[in-house]
Amino acid sequence: MADAKYDVLGIGNALFDVLVRTDEKFLANHGMTKGSMALIDEARAASIYRDMGPATMMSGGSAANTIVGIAGFGARAAYVGKVKQDEIGGLYIHDIRAAGVAFDTRPAADGPATGCSYILVTGDGERTMNTYLGAAQELVPSDIDPAEIAAAQIVYLEGYLWDPKDAKDAFVKAATIAHGAGRQVALTLSDAFCVDRYRDEFLDLMRKGTVDLVFANEAELHSLYRTSDFDAALKELRKDVKLGVVTRSEKGCVVASRDGVVAVPASPINELVDTTGAGDLFAAGFLFGLVRNAGYENAGHLGALAAAEVIQHIGARPQVSLKELAQQAGLPV
Repeated sequence: MADAKYDVLGIGNALFDVLVRTDEKFLANHGMTKGSMALIDEARAASIYRDMGPATMMSGGSAANTIVGIAGFGARAAYVGKVKQDEIGGLYIHDIRAAGVAFDTRPAADGPATGCSYILVTGDGERTMNTYLGAAQELVPSDIDPAEIAAAQIVYLEGYLWDPKDAKDAFVKAATIAHGAGRQVALTLSDAFCVDRYRDEFLDLMRKGTVDLVFANEAELHSLYRTSDFDAALKELRKDVKLGVVTRSEKGCVVASRDGVVAVPASPINELVDTTGAGDLFAAGFLFGLVRNAGYENAGHLGALAAAEVIQHIGARPQVSLKELAQQAGLPV
């Protein structure tokens, strides 16, 4: 197997995040379900934006947040995602490259605008997401560069992107190339909303070995196996995939493999400000631990550390060096 050019390459929805602090009344007035993710059209996006207060804007997207986190640990990271050749698309490209991530997907010259996610954060830190996918949905198999995929130690796929047929084909193409090159493929289930829609297809990807590693939170795991019994769901997960990692908020995480289950506690925090990006950054730390051969327990601690950093401020990108945080915590980098 050739040496890897990248430690992790992510594929996902390239979205520009618009974050705003709000209250329950705003959510109710706009018919939003607190804590959920809803797909919206351009008209609804404009209506939400019009009524919102002052916002924090930055490039985002679930897999992109993970990949930026991985770069923040000092690893070699790359990203594949579709934006349009418009003002926000230009900002997106600048942001992700400035974070040290290789990003070479050609922007679309026409079609829908660059996608945006309107993230409303209530006083308890819970985030409610309204996502206009826009150009992100235009990712096609030809955007997958076989040489780049084969050069990544782990290819990380975002469940949110498992919607348009072209994107699904791009996923499977990437996974096939990665396995052909002796690489690993990881999938994040992204949201219980995604699992409800694509349960059978996600299980199929796992059982056929298209993906080797699955990230889920408790809600996604329960949805995947249609049970409220955590232990029963975990038992099924261990049968269906080589490695499963389940995050449990303040209870930490569970790493489940065919060999057994390892529980890792959450990292302590001073104040919960915004849960946006918690799962994304957890995945960043865990994947970094894997590519550094740090073992499952240390990988879990690295994930918990990155998640704890991101939930203590607004926004889904780290505000300090994750590498330095890990060094201070005595974790392998």
